[in-house]
Amino acid sequence: MNADSTIHTGKAGPDAAADRGWLLGHFKDPADPRHSRDVEIKWGVHPKGEVRERWATGERRTALLVLISSRFRLDFPERSVVLAEQGDYVLWGRGVDHSWYAEEDAVVLTVRWPSVPGYRADRADRPGRPEAPRPVAAPGTPAP
Repeated sequence: MNADSTIHTGKAGPDAAADRGWLLGHFKDPADPRHSRDVEIKWGVHPKGEVRERWATGERRTALLVLISSRFRLDFPERSVVLAEQGDYVLWGRGVDHSWYAEEDAVVLTVRWPSVPGYRADRADRPGRPEAPRPVAAPGTPAP
């Protein structure tokens, strides 16, 4: 890490490892330039077959997830979206339940706002998605 009062540099992989992939948000020390109450940013590195342990329910933030590499699926109650080409993304708002599944070794960038102190979506009561994959749809199309 290299930081001064106006510029901060680092490496997403090692820097994100300390906070489950999250690079920026309320959970960073207030003296750290990556501390923010406005936004959270995550560098997610997910091995093939990794699944979110529990559905995120009662979400209080808006989120944007962008595919950096490989294939990644976002599951929502009424549909699934597969991100298959670099730059594919999905955006969802507050109150949208979701889960995810890495169809291949994948890297994704997630941005959430606002950064809510004390809030962790993985406290949900809903169990993780079943092992059998659901039908999926390409970005921007309804699920089959």
